Amino acid sequence: MSTAEKRAVPEHVAIIMDGNGRWASARGLPRTFGHRKGVEAVRETVRAAAEAGIRYLTLFAFSSENWRRPEAEINDLFGLLKTFIRRDLAELHRENVRIRIIGDRTSLREDIRSLLLEAEETTRGNSSLTVVIAFNYGSRDEIARAAASLAADVAAGRLKASDINAQMIDERLDTADIPDPDLIIRTSGEERLSNFLLWQAAYAELMFVPDLWPDFNREVFFAALERFSARDRRFGGLSAKAVALGS
Repeated sequence: MSTAEKRAVPEHVAIIMDGNGRWASARGLPRTFGHRKGVEAVRETVRAAAEAGIRYLTLFAFSSENWRRPEAEINDLFGLLKTFIRRDLAELHRENVRIRIIGDRTSLREDIRSLLLEAEETTRGNSSLTVVIAFNYGSRDEIARAAASLAADVAAGRLKASDINAQMIDERLDTADIPDPDLIIRTSGEERLSNFLLWQAAYAELMFVPDLWPDFNREVFFAALERFSARDRRFGGLSAKAVALGS
């Protein structure tokens, strides 16, 4: 039995991929070199997630706040996305990997929107690992869009405001058909969610690892899964240990 088979495997792992720029700066390289090295870490992580039997892997690729970065860096990030999809899409499709995109696409360039749609359509029927790419994504924006959608239904008389509940909001989010993450990992030692899956993270286990994203590899990933398997997830109730002690 492999190491992956021995541990309790989360259904959905989400990762805030942080530290590309610092990785490059520490080596006296331009930030773009860090982003390119980070793409290699994405490839290795996708392979490791499939090996572990994870069903959903969400990667925070480009946040709605990243537009504040220099235009040259943004263009490089977009170029890397194009390269990743054009180079890796066929292989991911062969491996039965499904691609999903979450985030606001309205402000993206047409070539980027078309590329994202192509990745989704090509892999729509695949059924092993689903790789969710959060691109131009911000959780507050996502929740605001869900609220606006519900408000429009109320204004049109299709829905009563008093009937709105948490499930209805959940169904209007970008992740409506995706289970909430069991584990959220952030690299680089920073300990915050940075507007990532705030609604969906209600009961997620949070894990902050010191490794910069370009150094994130199979060993670091499996170590995180090992730590996850030791967590006592209670979802607001009592742990099995506490119940046993009280009995």
